[in-house]
Amino acid sequence: MRLTNRYKVVSDKKMTFAEKLYLPAIATGLGITIRHFFKQKVTISYPEVKREYAPVFRGRHVLKRDENGAERCTACGLCALACPAEAITMLAAERKRGEEQLYREEKYAEKYEINMLRCIFCGLCEEACPKEAIFLTDTHVTAEFHRDDFIYGKKQLVEPVDNRIDVSKRGKPSGRL
Repeated sequence: MRLTNRYKVVSDKKMTFAEKLYLPAIATGLGITIRHFFKQKVTISYPEVKREYAPVFRGRHVLKRDENGAERCTACGLCALACPAEAITMLAAERKRGEEQLYREEKYAEKYEINMLRCIFCGLCEEACPKEAIFLTDTHVTAEFHRDDFIYGKKQLVEPVDNRIDVSKRGKPSGRL
């Protein structure tokens, strides 16, 4: 084959008898198959065997509570602005008269939703939050059958009062993806 300035010229080389039988190609393919047959398997039997992940693994989102049990989120919207996938939507509301004494902040998130199908688990929402209200835990997002089930509202996101998740053991993301 020679290359000219405008086009390639391809030579029409005749195949040998062995190449016509495809025996070298079949032998090469069998050799690759036999080599892979004796390698260690990479498949994990998931329910019985759990896979280990890195300490900076980012999984399911959690809206944290403060020491009094109130939600930390003040619906400032910085997490929604920082989200590159635009997976977070929220609706802010003000507390009623008399409730301000019970809570530190007068605003709260009346509606807070994360679309897990859009989320890319980058952790930018966690870094943008000034109140440290949202964290990505080390648990997986569960599999669902319907698309609507992947939109997590406050019911799925806010941690229970009696079962708070300790995220101080996990290191903060380095900011790199």
